[in-house]
Amino acid sequence: MTDPAFWRGKKVFLTGHTGFKGAWASLLLRRFGASVYGYALPPAHPSSLFVAARVAEDIEQCLADIRDLGSLRAALSEAEPDVIIHMAAQALVRPSYAEPVETFATNVMGTVHVLEAARHVPSVKVVLIVTSDKCYENDGGQSAFREGDRLGGNDPYSNSKACAELVTHSYRRSFFAQNGAPRIATARAGNVFGGGDWARDRLVPDAMQAFLDRQPLRIRNPNSVRPWQHALDPILGYLTLVERLVTDASFADGWNFGPNAESEQPVRNVVEHLKLLWGDGAGWTSDDGPHPHEAAFLRLDCERARSRLNWTPRLDLLQGLGLTVDWYKALQRGQDLRQVSLEQLELVLDGAVANGASQSLSEPSRGQAAAVNAKSFT
Repeated sequence: MTDPAFWRGKKVFLTGHTGFKGAWASLLLRRFGASVYGYALPPAHPSSLFVAARVAEDIEQCLADIRDLGSLRAALSEAEPDVIIHMAAQALVRPSYAEPVETFATNVMGTVHVLEAARHVPSVKVVLIVTSDKCYENDGGQSAFREGDRLGGNDPYSNSKACAELVTHSYRRSFFAQNGAPRIATARAGNVFGGGDWARDRLVPDAMQAFLDRQPLRIRNPNSVRPWQHALDPILGYLTLVERLVTDASFADGWNFGPNAESEQPVRNVVEHLKLLWGDGAGWTSDDGPHPHEAAFLRLDCERARSRLNWTPRLDLLQGLGLTVDWYKALQRGQDLRQVSLEQLELVLDGAVANGASQSLSEPSRGQAAAVNAKSFT
């Protein structure tokens, strides 16, 4: 598991810090005593976690594009970090069909830029490249992907993440193989959710926006199965991996970070739980219009992280959804979202999140939803 003492005084260069996962990672790193230097585009939403939790108060930052190699090199040279965590990305499947050039430029060349800049900064000890569970070639089967499975991807987003994995492998072998060189790994997480995410065409933020607007949520593929997890779980896994990399080069490889098998659920089940947790007339309807192709099943085998990193998810699906609904309800009530976010962070670290897993996840009930949502921030 993660060792907070490891991070005390460490200098971390975090790309994508204004994004949803990047903002949670910034809060967590600062909680552990690390110095964070962020590099990203400006936040895209006025109520994003980065803005709402006032993350900028705690860090240094450079607002710039990962596609600008010169700017990135200058920022890295100024920061002189011990650790680089690369999260900056075009992170959505459907927009990748509309903007494939931007997607490949950001996800592939952005990764090239991070690795190229990193090899010229002597202070760097570890580089973690965050890709995606969608980096695997998905043939429509229902088996869980393992780290050694074939990389691929039909849509531009998934393909770009597979390419980022191959870029990392090439740089690791070509430029980081000698003794004393930084150690490079990749992390592949499942479908994350949590407070402060407003990305369109992603199930949980779409649901929160619809419920806030008192509109029914329209969902595309209610039977699609995904590995759902609160963002803090894989982020804690990333930090654990970095800790091991510092002392052991055998960890310089690709790693899956996904939920327990019970949290690999159809979209329909997740939406039903969100509806019950939110209450207040929340509902959903199926959107049967034409849509770009998305895989029907996606599962991750995370045994390697469990056995070698001693990492396990701290939250089940219902606990994660409960925290998420609490965050957006707090926004609706006009509460201090920095305080709410930091309290949620402490609940996860302390293992004090209310347990609502009283029955099968495929059969939500109002009693179950109430148990999940027992901890509120009022």
